[in-house]
Amino acid sequence: MKKIKRRDFLNYTGSAIAFTVIPRNVLGGVGFVAPSDRINIGLIGVGMQQMGELINLIPDKRVHIVSVCDPNKYPIGYHQWGPGSDLKKSVRKLLGDSTWGGEVNVTAGRDCGQSFVNKYYAKERNKNSYSGCTAYSDFREMLEKENDIDAVKIVVPDHAYPPIILKALEKNKHVISHKPLGNRVHETRAIFEAVKSKPNLITHMLAWSAIHDRYQTVKKWIDDGVIGNLKEIHNWSYRPVWQQWQTTFKDRPEIPEGFDWDLWLGAWPDRPYHPNYTHTVYRGWYDFGAGSIADMGIYSLWPLFTTLGVDAPPFAVETMGTTTKTIGEFDEMKDVPNSVAFPLSSIVRWKFSASENCGPFDLFWYDGGMRPPTPPELEVDNKVFESEGMMFVGDKGKILGGFRCENPVIIPVSKMIEVTGSKEIPRSRTSVNSTDVWIEAILNNKQSPGNFLSSWPIIETAHLAAAAFRTGKKINYDHKNMTITNIQDANQYLYRSEYRKGWEIK
Repeated sequence: MKKIKRRDFLNYTGSAIAFTVIPRNVLGGVGFVAPSDRINIGLIGVGMQQMGELINLIPDKRVHIVSVCDPNKYPIGYHQWGPGSDLKKSVRKLLGDSTWGGEVNVTAGRDCGQSFVNKYYAKERNKNSYSGCTAYSDFREMLEKENDIDAVKIVVPDHAYPPIILKALEKNKHVISHKPLGNRVHETRAIFEAVKSKPNLITHMLAWSAIHDRYQTVKKWIDDGVIGNLKEIHNWSYRPVWQQWQTTFKDRPEIPEGFDWDLWLGAWPDRPYHPNYTHTVYRGWYDFGAGSIADMGIYSLWPLFTTLGVDAPPFAVETMGTTTKTIGEFDEMKDVPNSVAFPLSSIVRWKFSASENCGPFDLFWYDGGMRPPTPPELEVDNKVFESEGMMFVGDKGKILGGFRCENPVIIPVSKMIEVTGSKEIPRSRTSVNSTDVWIEAILNNKQSPGNFLSSWPIIETAHLAAAAFRTGKKINYDHKNMTITNIQDANQYLYRSEYRKGWEIK
């Protein structure tokens, strides 16, 4: 047989292949995804949210979970939102194992996450066991040892995001994260700068949504002058849904077995452990959380900002919150000074400058049962506000929608009919799966529309509210210099007051 030089062989086979390409799904069957096309995922944070999302993520053939990480080893200290949100039953159904998780009510933590992944892949491969998913308590060790990880999916308490995200970017990993990326303006700014320096890495915040059509309907009405000049936007939520305290604790319970309290604290200097700082109830604390605004406001306001073209945070913020009283040692009523947690209910007012596609407006946020007064336009139709909603106020009328602007209508009904010819617009259901978006972004090496940089105006807007709450006064903000200009002492709330050695964020 005549010998063929390597170059000639490659030229020949290349020409032949050009005419005989066989689709991968034909070779491997319908739905087949080659291992080389799968995204190796490391899960950082294995609490209730991550476990719940894993139920839908792990069957996706485009991803492979290779490692989990959480400072909590055992399912101790977690809470669920209600008796009907039984995560354990869903996992058992997926695994086909009615005994998985044992007798504990809430199944979360490092061991549960690793067990879930390994048992699922064993079932998928028709094996008795599978042990390919590793587990770590420290995300730094995971990122150092697990070289095959392509991307990390991070679901952790608000304060813990910045050091994890920054380390993952440093290790050249794609980053999928929940909101709100942190709870200090300085630290989220550090994330945005790091993302800019890594243009080839995909980032995606899971609060992103494709439901812009309803907002675009409202924008068209505003542009058409239906309500005159836009003056105010109001958004209200029944949050918080977690138990929330107004003072720190004096009792000193023991740290649960398997829980690395130092790692959970992350960058914060040491302080005594208490279960009411952690897991499902962290969000109300200024040190660990970012409040109801960052919990739910990012879902409703991010698409609003995108639609209106809001490209910068507000120039001023003022806040109002509930005050509490207690009984003193002489049976007198006295104030409960609160410098540690968000109010039980609150109102926030942000003032925005005009942008290219939108004039100046004020944005109001309400939580804890607060909402705007019922306007005359609703009273005419004998209606009242729902427990959550969004309202656009112009100098000639109002538009009302659900919390995320669902099913917007011009009020009163008579004006809606006058403008559109109908009592309501056709209900739209934009079905774009956020998981599909980030998976396809990574596979195609094309940046996600939900990337971190696109979120910065709403992220900073949310975190400025905390600074205003803690200052107790209206603050004026220069976003270009990241500075509160009217109250110098308020700038301390844009930063973390102190860092544990080795965790500093420049």
